[in-house]
Amino acid sequence: MRTARFTLDPAFTVAEVNPRLFGSFVEHLGRCVYTGIYEPGHPTADEAGLRQDVLDLVRELGVTAIRYPGGNFVSGYKWEDSVGPVEDRPRRLDLAWRSTETNRFGLSEYIAFLKKIGPQAEPMMAVNLGTRGVAEALELQEYANHPSGTALSDLRVGHGDKDPFGIRLWCLGNEMDGPWQTGHKTAEEYGRVAAETARAMRQIDPGVELVACGSSGQAMETFAEWEATVLKETYDLVDYISLHAYYEPLDGDVDSFLASAVDMESFIENVVATCDHIGARLKSKKKINLSFDEWNVWYLSRTDAEVAALDWPEAPRLLEDNYSVTDAVVFGSLLIALLRHADRVTVACLAQLVNVIAPIMTEPGGPAWRQTTFFPFAAASKYGRGQVLDVRVDSPTYETKKYGEADLLHATAVRAEDGTVTVFAVNRSRTDALPLDVTLAGLGVSRVVEHSALADADPEARNTLAEPERVVPHPVDGTALDGGRLTATLEPLSWNVIRLA
Repeated sequence: MRTARFTLDPAFTVAEVNPRLFGSFVEHLGRCVYTGIYEPGHPTADEAGLRQDVLDLVRELGVTAIRYPGGNFVSGYKWEDSVGPVEDRPRRLDLAWRSTETNRFGLSEYIAFLKKIGPQAEPMMAVNLGTRGVAEALELQEYANHPSGTALSDLRVGHGDKDPFGIRLWCLGNEMDGPWQTGHKTAEEYGRVAAETARAMRQIDPGVELVACGSSGQAMETFAEWEATVLKETYDLVDYISLHAYYEPLDGDVDSFLASAVDMESFIENVVATCDHIGARLKSKKKINLSFDEWNVWYLSRTDAEVAALDWPEAPRLLEDNYSVTDAVVFGSLLIALLRHADRVTVACLAQLVNVIAPIMTEPGGPAWRQTTFFPFAAASKYGRGQVLDVRVDSPTYETKKYGEADLLHATAVRAEDGTVTVFAVNRSRTDALPLDVTLAGLGVSRVVEHSALADADPEARNTLAEPERVVPHPVDGTALDGGRLTATLEPLSWNVIRLA
């Protein structure tokens, strides 16, 4: 196998990583909330009904901004249902997921959950622009953020939350380009209501940060035209436009699946080009950043049948994909893609946090455990803080049906404030180890602290209730740093973390 190479130099950087890049997502979908993060009566539950075993894993995962309450759920969401005494909250049909929502966990409980994770956990609230509009968004904002002295802020105080929630980051609806969305709109219709909502929310608080809905995927028929139309209406009123993307192996095409980040990077670059084109047309000096607020490996092809079979249950087992080593390697590659575009992707949310296409799984009344995808996210969140270095790989390639020729090596590197450097690298080859040779210029590092890899002789190995620690990262021997040259061997089908000091 030909050696893969690149050079690292502190003079060539992409951007400082925004901590919000390591966000996640809690939707009222399946068991994400109920028997996921919230299960009164569980042996580890605290006084608020939050599972402390899950809280411990969420802290270990290192998530920051957590988007809530959806997702498709938000397009039928009545925020008033989720506040006040729990016993008085109404039960509602959730059209998005053919389930019954009890509202036992609501807005106050979400904020309390974030506080228990720690100060790094920031609220990212979505407003319903599907079945509702400007007035309801303003009411929610006033209830959540105004200190006191008005009907809605005093209502919050009366519900037991004296301090305002301080929500800074707001999503203006969800996937409004999708025909599956309750209240789906054309780009013109959505652009207008998003602009009016943004304008009104800024009258209450000029400092809010707002995310307009972009395309639900690069394959959408309206992609790019949607962004352009929406931004013509909202460019000076919003800070971000959203991207959503999910990947799975289709028709057994694992080689294309392993190159999913090729599509993700193309998606990002095409949205940036569209944003900058509209900015140029408007003669604006402002740059719109990207909020990649839904991304993951998701076996979406199974979902329609799962949902159609439901008859309005409470918190059904839904979208509970069990991830393999192959899935985790693709997942790690998607993280690399986000870091490589940290100059414009300044918010990203792994969808979702618990049970539903999630890195953390739980059993009602039983344990919680880490999926294979847990490990790349936790490592990236812990060691991917600082300046992203510009990595241009010279790599052997392979052919894919979907994306054509793709590099076997996918990599990035981050230099922390203390000068340490972490290389994140994926070997996409399913059969061969990949020699790696990295030239280091002016970085001031002299030793390898650690090289760990997520890989397994069985690419379908996964963690389950019966074997919760079947797959874990392992140390790699032989990685060396000598005279400004790093050499390593990346195992076949592997996600790698190489730390230098």
